[in-house]
Amino acid sequence: MSGAFGPGVSGSCPCGGGPDQLGYAACCGPLHAGERPAGTAGELMRSRYTAFAVGDEAYLVRTWHPRTRPERVVIDPDTRWTGLTVLRTERGGLGDDDGVVEFVARWTEPSAGALRRGELHEMSRFARRGGRWLYVDGEHG
Repeated sequence: MSGAFGPGVSGSCPCGGGPDQLGYAACCGPLHAGERPAGTAGELMRSRYTAFAVGDEAYLVRTWHPRTRPERVVIDPDTRWTGLTVLRTERGGLGDDDGVVEFVARWTEPSAGALRRGELHEMSRFARRGGRWLYVDGEHG
């Protein structure tokens, strides 16, 4: 893993800590370490955002639906994920088999000696398979 987080490292979680504003060790850390699966589509989406922020490509592959998963996931080391706002969640709860999470993820990256800023607005689709939530795909808006 790259970035400021990793196993045993304390600090705030890049995803914002979910509804309870937890630190990384109690929020996305246990999901990344395989200690427990995401309980909802929203929790999986936040943990995947955090995986991008901390450079955990293996977690992204593990949580991607096999039907749509690319052969390889490569995270650009120059991109810094700087914030996440969940706009809405549709289904994706404990009793659901599918769900949609709409979010905006903010980023920065170096560009011609300056810092370029941007955001990714996505409606991500998730499905539960074998009792685990998986990312299926997303539409950028």
